[in-house]
Amino acid sequence: MVTAENHTAVGGLGEAVAALLMRKGVRCELDSVGLPDAFLLAGALPTLHDRYGISTAKIVEKIKYRLR
Repeated sequence: MVTAENHTAVGGLGEAVAALLMRKGVRCELDSVGLPDAFLLAGALPTLHDRYGISTAKIVEKIKYRLR
């Protein structure tokens, strides 16, 4: 399972999904894609999404890599 969010991954959707899966006893691989918890550079959104790995292409690339 993969979660993706366009803000910091800390305290985000990925952590909420992980907590829910744990409470329900569901065992599966979970990968969360989000921004690092840090001050980030400013710029055009497409450039920033690509730089920080949250563009559609980068997320697809990460999923394909995990499926190998």
